[in-house]
Amino acid sequence: MQDILIVSGTRPEIIKLAPLYHALRAFSWARVHWLHTGQHDEMAIQMLDCFTIRPDIVLHREGSTLQEFSAGCRRQIDGVLQAKDYALVIVQGDTESAFIGALAGFYRGLPVAHVEAGLRTYNLARPFPEEGLRQMISRLARFHFPPTSRSRTALRSEGIPDERIHVTGNTVVDAQHWTCTHHGVRRRTTGRGHLLVTFHRRESWGEGVRGICRAIADLARQNPGLQVLFPVHKNPVVREPVQALLGGIANIQLSDPLDYMDMQQALADAWLLLTDSGGLQEEAPTFGVPVLVLRDETERPEAVQAGCALLIGPSYDAIVSHVTRLLGDPHAHRQMAQVHSPFGDGQACQRIVSVLASHLVPAAPMPLPLAA
Repeated sequence: MQDILIVSGTRPEIIKLAPLYHALRAFSWARVHWLHTGQHDEMAIQMLDCFTIRPDIVLHREGSTLQEFSAGCRRQIDGVLQAKDYALVIVQGDTESAFIGALAGFYRGLPVAHVEAGLRTYNLARPFPEEGLRQMISRLARFHFPPTSRSRTALRSEGIPDERIHVTGNTVVDAQHWTCTHHGVRRRTTGRGHLLVTFHRRESWGEGVRGICRAIADLARQNPGLQVLFPVHKNPVVREPVQALLGGIANIQLSDPLDYMDMQQALADAWLLLTDSGGLQEEAPTFGVPVLVLRDETERPEAVQAGCALLIGPSYDAIVSHVTRLLGDPHAHRQMAQVHSPFGDGQACQRIVSVLASHLVPAAPMPLPLAA
C-alpha cells in the first residue's frame, strides 16, 4: 500500500482536491492522508465538511503575514514528511500552501503531483503571487495534470517532457458532479434567473470597484425586473464601496460570501455571471451560465475561446453595454449558454488516479483517455 499526502490550505484547493481524495480512497493500493495547512481557517473547515473530509494532519498557522505563514508551514510540513515514508505528495493550483507542499516534497526527494498544472498569464504581477508560485511548482513536479490542451502547450513550451504531462480535464467539474449527486444541487428557479455578481481581486481595488458598482447600480435601476444577487467579499476595500453604492436598491440582494453548496445553487439558478473569480469561470459552464469576466486577462482563456465567456475588464461602459445587449438579445445569450464546458467531463480524477497507479502500482491498467 502506498502512502499519499494531499496538501491543501485554501477553499479552492479543497474543492478541487476533494473528489480526487474520494477517488483515491476507493482503491486498496492507496492510503491517503489529508494535510490542512491552516492558510484559510473557518472557510476551509466549512469546505472540508461539505465534502465529508476530516483532515488527518492539521498544521498550526504561524504569524499574520504570508511570509510568516510560509516559514512556519514549511517547517511543519518537513516534520510530517520526515515522520512517515510517503510515496507521493499531491498539490493543486497556485497557492502558498501548494508551493510549500511541493517544495517540501522536492527537498525530501519525493515525487510531486501538480493538479491543475500549466495555467499561465506570463505576467508575474497579475495575478500576484499566484503566477510566480505556479510557475515554480512546475519546476519541482514529477506529474503534471493540466486541465486542458492549452495548459499542456504551456508546459511543453517550458521544457516539461511529454511523458510527465497528462491532460485530465479540471477536477472542479468532478467536484460539481459530486455535489449535484450528494447534495441535490439543480436549477430550482423559474423564469430568467438572477444576475450573479462576485469580485475581489486587488487589481480592481479603488476606482475599479467603484466603476463596477456604478454599472451594476445603473443596470438594476434601468431594469427593475432584473434580480441581482451579490455575495460581497469580506475585505473592507471591497465591502465598503459596495454597501455605499448598492445598498438599498430594491432588486439588488447583497449577502455575505456564500459557502460552496450555496454558491453552486446560486450558479444553477443564474441567468448570467459577472465575476473576476477564476474558479467561477470554470464552474459556470457546467450549469450553462454565460460569464462576463471582469479582468483584462485570464489564465482560463478556454471559456472565452469556446464562446461561453467574454473578457470585458472592470469597465463601467463594457459592463453596461454587454449586460444590456444580452438582456435585449435572448439568442445571443442562448448561444453562450449552450456551449459545452471546455473544462472537462467530470472524469478528471479517474484519469489522475489511473496515471498515478500506472507509476506506483505494478501491472496497473493504462490511464483513461481524455474525452473529446
